[in-house]
Amino acid sequence: MNITINGMRINTSKGDVTITNNKCIVDGKVINIGDSREVIIEGSVNNINVTGSVEVKRNVTGNIEAGGSVSCRNVEGNVDAGGSVNVGRVKGRVDAGGSVNCSR
Repeated sequence: MNITINGMRINTSKGDVTITNNKCIVDGKVINIGDSREVIIEGSVNNINVTGSVEVKRNVTGNIEAGGSVSCRNVEGNVDAGGSVNVGRVKGRVDAGGSVNCSR
């Protein structure tokens, strides 16, 4: 599957994304994406772990851990965010340091 992170197209087999200190790791491979304080991912992914905020244009089939805010369609797992959470549907639990908005 292909995803796009901050404008960079990346091929991923598992969709596991970790971004800390401007270092992006996708399925265990280090990728330079530049500034990662706010991350935009186009495409569905499995698990996300970021130190800043993240916006996913599609679905997350696993869990999201973010130091900042989270915005995405649907999450099959849990969401743990230091900021606000704005999602379509979450099947797991939500832990947010800010407001929570689930549309379904």
